[in-house]
Amino acid sequence: MPVKFNMNPKKNPMPSQDPNVRNKNFLEVTLGYTEEMAVDEAKRCLNCKNKPCVAGCPVNIHIPEFIQKVAEGDYEGAYQIISLSSSLPAVCGRVCPQETQCEGKCTRGIKGEPVGIGRLERFVADWHNAHCTTAPDKPQPNGHKVAIVGSGPAGLTCAGDLAKMGYDVTIFEALHLAGGVLVYGIPEFRLPKAIVQKEVDNLKALGVKVETNMVIGRVLTIEELKDEYGFEAVFIGSGAGLPRFMNIPGENLKGVFSANEFLTRSNLMKAYRDDSTTPIWHAKNVAVVGGGNVAMDAARTAKRLGAENVYIVYRRGMEELPARKEEVEHAEEEGIIFKTLCNPVEITAAPTDNPRDPEYGTAVGMKCIRMELGEPDASGRRRPVEIPGSEFEMDVDCIIMSLGTSPNPLLKKTTPGLDTKKWGEIIADENGLTSIEGVYAGGDAVTGAATVILAMGAGKTAAASIDKYIQSKNA
Repeated sequence: MPVKFNMNPKKNPMPSQDPNVRNKNFLEVTLGYTEEMAVDEAKRCLNCKNKPCVAGCPVNIHIPEFIQKVAEGDYEGAYQIISLSSSLPAVCGRVCPQETQCEGKCTRGIKGEPVGIGRLERFVADWHNAHCTTAPDKPQPNGHKVAIVGSGPAGLTCAGDLAKMGYDVTIFEALHLAGGVLVYGIPEFRLPKAIVQKEVDNLKALGVKVETNMVIGRVLTIEELKDEYGFEAVFIGSGAGLPRFMNIPGENLKGVFSANEFLTRSNLMKAYRDDSTTPIWHAKNVAVVGGGNVAMDAARTAKRLGAENVYIVYRRGMEELPARKEEVEHAEEEGIIFKTLCNPVEITAAPTDNPRDPEYGTAVGMKCIRMELGEPDASGRRRPVEIPGSEFEMDVDCIIMSLGTSPNPLLKKTTPGLDTKKWGEIIADENGLTSIEGVYAGGDAVTGAATVILAMGAGKTAAASIDKYIQSKNA
């Protein structure tokens, strides 16, 4: 029986916690669709013949097909369709920038709001995880071994695709938990860690082995993985975990952090919990410098840790904020204060010269200068220009720098012949192949900090290339 279309121009709203409740806890902000909401939203899909939404997805999920299954009430069927393309549907449904990808191409978005593709993907994945108890079928082994360095989105995707082809896959993760940026970077209130663990467990059920506390470049080198351990190919998905700073006076004071450290303490080490042994800075007035998703995560985390005032300090305007619109809206609802068109020039210390004073060497304020937008720069965005004589002081006791990240230089230093760019990004071709035969790379290690789904796309591409390489070598 054909599904009757829902021609409502607006998508079903996403249920969520009240802002003044959620900004004091670390429970997930959005609550997810009910079955009724999901079916109703799925019926908004026109099932277009040319499928523009698929073209907008970096991993090419069969979007109209899975949505049709939801409209019919076949949620497990929908999951099976998604899983043909994606190893991390519960993650993607929560953190993908759908508004600029699949939903940005949706035909319904021309005269109204696009179909809530991300919300439906999340619903399907959550339904499957709640109801499915059968383990996936393990593929027939093909006798070939592949090593994956890093267990973030790129590494997990590459591992999942290769495992489905029958490869013996081992992931080497530097930290004590698998998940990469999904566990150390994205807060619990945006992506519950149980969700990530479930996705990792699904890969283990396919036969993927995960070795944690393995810092490749120290414990083992890339060369050793290939020459001594018999891995026929290596995929590097080590991410971009090295933070950048502004190099302004006072940046080494107590109370100044990188967003990476602040979020890792809270997310990976659970410093927000009362029973955690990891310390974290509990400040009264917090400034987060930057305007991306990581800046929003840091600001919203600081608010939940008890800060009275949390500021986003960004050198461009609200329209230029690189963070997802949804994240900006959530931050505003939770009481985060946006100070745009201004930039820090100095962090000021407590007025004491006594090293025995507890306040010695501690940040107590930040001097900023106001900006105006000039001509567009290389990125296409208007370049911020300082307004002379517009300096002002901010009374803050914690400053979190969220200015982007670059890859850790360890692999470059310990892998002869591995070519990298100026900031340490690994040079790889369109298939993920690096300057070393049999060594592939993708995700933030290649592009610098980007999105989860783009990293997954790179992992997917590399898996196909590795398969082709090994099969041709053994033909």
